[in-house]
Amino acid sequence: MCGRYASSRRPEDLAEEFEIDEASVKETVAEPLAPDFNVAPTKEVYAVVTRPPAGERPAEEAPGDRQLRVLRWGLVPFWAKDPAIGNRMINARMETVHEKPAFKQAFAKRRCLLPADGYFEWYATEQRTKAGKPLKQPFFIRPEDGSVLAMAGLYEIWRDPTRDDDDPQRFRWTCTVLTTSAEDEVGRIHDRMPLLVEKERYAAWLDPTPQEPEALRRLLVPAAPGRLEAFPVSTQVNNVRNNGPELVEPIPLEETPLEDTP
Repeated sequence: MCGRYASSRRPEDLAEEFEIDEASVKETVAEPLAPDFNVAPTKEVYAVVTRPPAGERPAEEAPGDRQLRVLRWGLVPFWAKDPAIGNRMINARMETVHEKPAFKQAFAKRRCLLPADGYFEWYATEQRTKAGKPLKQPFFIRPEDGSVLAMAGLYEIWRDPTRDDDDPQRFRWTCTVLTTSAEDEVGRIHDRMPLLVEKERYAAWLDPTPQEPEALRRLLVPAAPGRLEAFPVSTQVNNVRNNGPELVEPIPLEETPLEDTP
């Protein structure tokens, strides 16, 4: 799974990376998010989407404009009665996403990219807690070249029935991260990992035109062997209240104090 990640890029940096018009970013991101080195479920995050201009339907030959949006992590299906369902919808398994009621419509036409510096996973060590459970060591996994990690995601727009039609907060934008089986060295830390989208496939993945599940799967691949690096980091990341660049600094494994995970 992917339960924590880091995202510290500025909106203007993401606009350049994902080829988004900076003027549109000022319209869609009213208040830039602060750098976040401990992104946890239910937090606000940046997402790249393709949307038609306001009030227009996407034309077949021009599906819309690429935008940077602020979404909440934890997808709330459009049919949900209670938005709290999003708290457990932070990941969608690629193997079954096309058939799950919570995700299948978003997978068909509401796909997004979730920019990240990297993500955290916890490795079960041989040491034990007082309760007899394995102690877990956090690792940070990021592109070896320092580039942006474009995680494949889905998004939904949930209408809050308790708010008036003219309430600007009546729509809630939420998202989830697609995951797959982890390979290479990453698989030794955790058996699942986020699916990534390569730059040359951004447009095809973001295209809101409905496509066959198999065609979409071909756009997504686990990271190529050797592209990602993984290293142990401080157990301070276990506490969501901790936040700062020190959370993604490598620490020698033998010097890392081990604590329980959240």
